[in-house]
Amino acid sequence: MIPAYWSQALSELAERDPVMAALVERYRGVALVSRGEPFVTLVRSIVGQQISVKAADSVWMRLLATLPAGGLTPAALLTQPTPLLRACGLSARKVEYLQDLARHFVQGRIRVGQWATMSDAEIVAELTAVRGVGVWTAEMFLIFNQLRPDIFPVDDIGMQKAVARLYCDGERPGRRALLEHGERWRPWRSVATWHLWRSLDPLPVEY
Repeated sequence: MIPAYWSQALSELAERDPVMAALVERYRGVALVSRGEPFVTLVRSIVGQQISVKAADSVWMRLLATLPAGGLTPAALLTQPTPLLRACGLSARKVEYLQDLARHFVQGRIRVGQWATMSDAEIVAELTAVRGVGVWTAEMFLIFNQLRPDIFPVDDIGMQKAVARLYCDGERPGRRALLEHGERWRPWRSVATWHLWRSLDPLPVEY
């Protein structure tokens, strides 16, 4: 599903920022797309932490194969014994993270049904209460799964590199300067960030 705001965001970003206008034109016809159910997406983000994409895919497939016919749900994950989860290739710490995530869903501490009325910061706070989910992971989730339009992941290395190359003669800006720079893209900072990433890797990320 392409965000309803996408065309408006492209028009406004291109109008106010010549560099962004060039990126918008270059990647026209490609857009941010949401895929996946929130719990499944968060599980996959934890599985993939600090390992290669190939290794993460292998662990992911083994994890899915161990689950009952109903698939990957919080309740199903909690029924799996820790040794069985470890046998999928998950570290002891990642098993703890996944179990904590599942408990947050089962106990209603992650309130997906209320997210539409919650601010970005409120959802980030809710997600980062889960072990193993940091601010960067929560921000990526808000951009790629929830399609929130104005997330600015200031600590993302790729975004920093793109700003340095396109706006700062190759010199990477500090955090404060980056935040100030990002103000020109409100309220479409997710869209601007997506285009900055594309300038480094034309293949869109799927989360």
